[in-house]
Parts: sequence; structure tokens; C-alpha cells
Amino acid sequence: MRFLGNIIWIICGGLVSAIGWWAAGVLWCITIVGIPVGLQCFKLSSISLNPFGKEIVDEGGVFSLLLNILWLCASGIELAVANAFIGLILCATIIGIPFGKQFFKIARVALFPFGARVVRVHY
Repeated sequence: MRFLGNIIWIICGGLVSAIGWWAAGVLWCITIVGIPVGLQCFKLSSISLNPFGKEIVDEGGVFSLLLNILWLCASGIELAVANAFIGLILCATIIGIPFGKQFFKIARVALFPFGARVVRVHY
């Protein structure tokens, strides 16, 4: 069921979300200082491609908080708003609600990605 959900997910906007994460990662990797931020963007793009069966675990510290504040000012708001908007559109129908909930999960991680770890959930 996860496989089918992830295939439909890519069609319903997951690819657009992943492209947003990749674009942010490329822009951050232009500078040497921004490479750790860009690598985090690439890592979190994996949840944008197949979110079903994955959860976000927060493991932040002081360094993560400082990077999250920098991230929020530079890229986080745009990605979070875009994912939340797509989630709202998908929640307009009953069939789209599970997909909208996944976009809200990604919007939450788009605000504060540092200290967040993607883990696979085993049922």
C-alpha cells in the first residue's frame, strides 16, 4: 500500500516539492558556508519523493536551533508555504486528505529541518 501511495504521491505534487528542495539545496551549495545547509536539503528531498511509511524525529540542539533560524529567514518560509498550500488544495477532496497530510508533514520539516531525522516506520 505504501508503494501505491508513493506513486500517486509523485503524480499529485510530490515531484514539485522535491524539485523545490533540490533547488534550495543547489542555491545553498553555491557558497562554501552553505554546503551543510544544502546537503540537508538534499537529504530531506527524499521524504518529498516518498513520504508514506516515513516519520520525522526531532533531535535538535543549540547548533540546530541557530541553523534553523538562519534557514527560516533564507529559505524555510517559501518551502513551508508552498507545501502547506498544496496540502490545502489536496484536502479539498476526501481522496486527497492523506496526501494533504503528507504535505503538512513536509511543511513542518521545511520550517525547521536541522535536528530533524527521517526514519522509516515499520508496521
